[in-house]
Amino acid sequence: MEFKDQVIELIAEICQDEVVKENPDINLFDEALLDSFGTVELLVQIEERFGILVPITEFDRDTWNTPNQIAIQLADLR
Repeated sequence: MEFKDQVIELIAEICQDEVVKENPDINLFDEALLDSFGTVELLVQIEERFGILVPITEFDRDTWNTPNQIAIQLADLR
C-alpha cells in the first residue's frame, strides 16, 4: 500500500467515515469530520504508525484540511 493510501486509511479510521476514501479532497473541518480532539488523535497516530512527529503548533487547518493535503504534508516531513 502506498504511503498516501496508508495516510488516507488512518484518517478514515479517525473520522470513522469512509467518505474520506471516496473523496480525498473533502474538507475535514468544514464537513465536521475532524475536530480538535480528532486532530490530536490523528497527530498521535501519525507519530505511532509512521514515526513522524508533527507538533500541534505546526498543524494549520488551512494547510492540513483534506486527506490529500495531509498526505502531502506528511510525505514532505518523512
